[in-house]
Amino acid sequence: MLNNGGVFVGLLVLLLPVFFPNLFSPLGHASPSIFSEWNTPKPRHLPLLKGALQHKTKYGQRSDLWSPLASQGYKPCFDSPTTHVLPEKSEGYIQVFLDGGLNQQRMGICDAVAVAKILNATLVIPHLEVNPVWKDSSSFSEIFDVDHFIDVLKDEISIVKELPKEYSWSSREYYATAIRATRIKTAPVHASANWYLENVIPVLQSYGIAAIAPFSHRLAFEEVSRDIQRLRCKVNFQALTFVPHIKSLGDALVSRLRYPSEKYLRERTSENERQGDGKFVVLHLRFDKDMAAHSACDFGGGKAEKLALAKYRQVLWQGRVLNSQFTDEELRNQGRCPLTPEEIGLLLTALGFDNSTRLYLASHKVYGGEARISTLRKLFPFMEDKKSLASAEERAKIDGKASLLAALDYYVSMKSDIFISASPGNMHNALVGHRTYENLKTIKPSMTLLGQLFLNKSMGWSEFQQAVQEGHRNRQGQIRLRKKKQSIYTYPAPDCMCQA
Repeated sequence: MLNNGGVFVGLLVLLLPVFFPNLFSPLGHASPSIFSEWNTPKPRHLPLLKGALQHKTKYGQRSDLWSPLASQGYKPCFDSPTTHVLPEKSEGYIQVFLDGGLNQQRMGICDAVAVAKILNATLVIPHLEVNPVWKDSSSFSEIFDVDHFIDVLKDEISIVKELPKEYSWSSREYYATAIRATRIKTAPVHASANWYLENVIPVLQSYGIAAIAPFSHRLAFEEVSRDIQRLRCKVNFQALTFVPHIKSLGDALVSRLRYPSEKYLRERTSENERQGDGKFVVLHLRFDKDMAAHSACDFGGGKAEKLALAKYRQVLWQGRVLNSQFTDEELRNQGRCPLTPEEIGLLLTALGFDNSTRLYLASHKVYGGEARISTLRKLFPFMEDKKSLASAEERAKIDGKASLLAALDYYVSMKSDIFISASPGNMHNALVGHRTYENLKTIKPSMTLLGQLFLNKSMGWSEFQQAVQEGHRNRQGQIRLRKKKQSIYTYPAPDCMCQA
């Protein structure tokens, strides 16, 4: 009888994945699987969390937090200082093939316009490669308003939507099958303007066309003229606008964030609690599996999570994660660990945001799903995202398309009163630069300070809050002038801004 029972139990274990696959599948939106690597982690900073949940922000502090930035002595400059005159004859056609996500492609587009200007060439609307991580095949015209792009730049360079028939052979497939004389593969990272003049002009003169791939980060931030720097910013801040349906949906989400339902308003009865009405914060919660694996930090998910991330790291990067040689404590002391949803929630509360704050979550996919976000939601119950604010019908054109989802988040982020990103990255850099250009409040977390504070397990809430506020007093959108070799897309002053 015992043996039969043992056999039965063994068969049951073997058949569990067949009859109950969800128990073993990755975490969805609702609840974690029993045997998943993403079993709900316990809060890592429980004393701070208890202090944050009991915390009540004073009205004066809250009012100051929401106040817009004062003028900092700089204003946007779109136009170059010289008169624009298009040359009578183009040197030929320039094609570029852009890798990466939306924000990396955005920077590539700006550089492509600049290179076409340097070469006196006609730019073909850039080709966006299929994103290898998100499997998104969205084209330029599906994300950006092409006609607006061409119109804004018509006095700067010549742009065509597609090649004329005699060059129709010059396609992505053509360059994928063999070495071609018209393809430029050797453009170094941060190449100078002279490099393009010396290496691409001969190809244009011989064939009338040149395809530059790879192209990401292929134009330097130094050794280019002031006109070219201004042109790059004109592309980024004026020419690149999203397609109408992204802007329309974005405006709808912003309206719902600023003017919530009557039920929501009734839940906040105190006048002090309603001082933030009509305002909202966008949080870019950059905590996907790639980010977690690449950091080599411990995120409190236990042994299963550690093993899963180590395996993923090995498969994806073959051990080329340089910081994996450091301990979690060393990485946190250096500020090299992404903030978890719990940690970003503690940061926001310490800064002065309370549980009545309208928070929009801009994120493609959070590692650990809703279970990982639950602590953040306890601190900020009025937290929204694309799915909670828009109907399935409204999202129909963008669901499953990572670039369009990112474009919607970018648009809403630019309309927010305050933007904060949990960790540095391409979207963080792009929005920091764009909001600097528009003089909008943007909180930049001090990763080193926070890493050290979260390691201190004896610290109480008041001490933590004071340290956070002091450490972030000058990290709320104050202009940082670009240093040599830094990106103009992250630091647009002084290259692309004029003194007011």
